[in-house]
Amino acid sequence: MATLADFTDYSLYANAFGFMRRPLDWQPAQSNADLVITGLPFDLATSGRSGSRMGPGAIRQASVHLAWEEPRWPWQFSLFEQLNVIDAGDLVFDTGDATQFTQRVEDYSRALLSANKLQLSFGGDHFVTLPLLRAHAAHHGKLALVHFDAHTDTYSHGSRYDHGTMFYHAPKEGLIDPAHSIQIGIRTAYEQSQHPFQVIDGAKANDMSANEIVREIRARVGSLPVYLTFDIDCLDPAFAPGTGTPVCGGLSSHKALCILRQLVGLNLIGMDVVEVAPAYDHSELTALAAATIGCELLHIIAANRMADQSLAESASDL
Repeated sequence: MATLADFTDYSLYANAFGFMRRPLDWQPAQSNADLVITGLPFDLATSGRSGSRMGPGAIRQASVHLAWEEPRWPWQFSLFEQLNVIDAGDLVFDTGDATQFTQRVEDYSRALLSANKLQLSFGGDHFVTLPLLRAHAAHHGKLALVHFDAHTDTYSHGSRYDHGTMFYHAPKEGLIDPAHSIQIGIRTAYEQSQHPFQVIDGAKANDMSANEIVREIRARVGSLPVYLTFDIDCLDPAFAPGTGTPVCGGLSSHKALCILRQLVGLNLIGMDVVEVAPAYDHSELTALAAATIGCELLHIIAANRMADQSLAESASDL
């Protein structure tokens, strides 16, 4: 008699639990995974429209559109043959307890890093990046930040838990080096004369080629370990309407993907995609964009590992 396990058409929505149908593992630090996916369903720090706590689930559901294609265009290798990825589900915390959530994210991330696991985290509002940076900086030292967003998130007037203040606090805590960090897509007000980060604003990013933007990113970060955070509102609302603080004039999904695909070779040690609020989405546009960005980031990690392995093999032949 046939069982459910006999049916493997991965284009179906049935049993779409893990990101890109990756297996679920509730003990990720003890697993043999190279990289761990984690959902951070938190939006208590949101200043605009709430709802990004539902983002991780929406991203996972949209990712079924991506799971069937192997290898995925334009990459020339099969992702999961090169990178062992698991989905650890969503981080659990007591409802409404932002302090507990913040500490749990940091502790959880530290445990994974100690077990030599890379991480791709799905928010949640952008505040989730701050405890992730604390854990990654404790493990790797001071980081370069590559930040895609409509907002600088360097505002000093917010509360203790505010999704617009993370990159005000992070340099003061010694987590990131602003002199080696860059923000792409910014199109809200900031004090340029006092701003410590390099900025490629939305208008300039739309005028520049992807190649030119990538050259700026590489020149800025140098050889430092890089944490990449992608706020989905970096994209124009035409491509990502489902977010809490949409701003017109952003990047197209095509432009963003062209930039990301050229970041192979960066010392990428951690990454997140945040601010998907599915209640404001249409036809899964935003969730699909976020899932695709996540998929591209996984390919970058896999390509880096393949390059490292090739170099190691070449050295051993000498």
